[in-house]
Amino acid sequence: MLTLQTLETIQKRVKLSTGVELPYVEQGDPAGVPVLLLHGYTDSWHSFEPVLPYLPSSIHAIALTQRGHGEADRPATGYHFQDFAADLAAFMDTLKLRPAVIAGTSMGSSIAQRFVLDYPGRTLGLVLMGSATTWRNPVVWELGDVISTLTDPIDPSFVREFQKSCLAQPVPQAFFDTIVQESLKVPAWVWKAALEAHLEADYLNELGKIKVPTLILWGDQDAIHPRSEQEALLAAVAGAQLIVYSGAGHALHWEEPARFAADLVTFIKNFIN
Repeated sequence: MLTLQTLETIQKRVKLSTGVELPYVEQGDPAGVPVLLLHGYTDSWHSFEPVLPYLPSSIHAIALTQRGHGEADRPATGYHFQDFAADLAAFMDTLKLRPAVIAGTSMGSSIAQRFVLDYPGRTLGLVLMGSATTWRNPVVWELGDVISTLTDPIDPSFVREFQKSCLAQPVPQAFFDTIVQESLKVPAWVWKAALEAHLEADYLNELGKIKVPTLILWGDQDAIHPRSEQEALLAAVAGAQLIVYSGAGHALHWEEPARFAADLVTFIKNFIN
C-alpha cells in the first residue's frame, strides 16, 4: 500500500481552444507519466483530493474540473460526452501533454471511454471506476425524473442525499461537505443538460475499438451500476482487467483512496517502463 506523500499540489486555470476556461490541479514530475483524473456528475477536481497525496512523484497527476462544474466556465450548450472529450483533447494540447493514462469515475468514466474512442492515439491506458457501457437503467431513469424538476437554488438536503447514495462506507465529514458544496455550485440547468448526456450514451457497440490497456474498478455495493455491466465492459474491451472492491460503493476512490492509488500505480507499472 502506498503511503501519504507531501508533494506540492498546484491549482491553476487554463483557457481552451474549445472556448471554456477550466480549473485544474497538478502535482508530480512534469516529465513523469501523465495521468488525467476525470470527476463524476456535478463534482469537481476535489473529487480526487483524497487520492492525490497517495500518488508518487513519478506520476504527473492532473485533476481537472470539467465544463459546467465547480468553478469552470458554463457555456450555454455543449454537454454531450463528446464535448467533454473535446475539452480534454484541447486541455492536452494547451499543456503540451504526451499521451496519457485517462482515469475517470462515474460520468468521468464515460467521458474517458468517449475520449479513447475519439482520440485513440492520445491514450496510454484507461482506468474506469463506477463505470458501465450505458447509463440507461432504472436507477438513472428514476434520478432523471427528479432532476427534471430541479430549480435554483437547489436544496442542499437533496444534494446531500444524492452524494450519500454514491457511498457504502463512511468518508471524512469535511471531505463530504466539500463534495456537497461543489455540487451546489452547479445550476439546475447544467444538472439537466449533463444528465441528458448520460442517458444518450451507449457505447457497447464501439468498445471493441479500444486497444489500450484497460482497468475496471467496481465496488460491489455500487447502487448505480450492477456487476452485469462490469462483465459487459470486460467482454467488450479486449484484455480488460476487473478489480472488485468488496464493501465499496459507487465512489470507491472516496472510500478507499489509498487502495485506489495503489491499484492505479500498479496498473501503470505493468505496461510503462
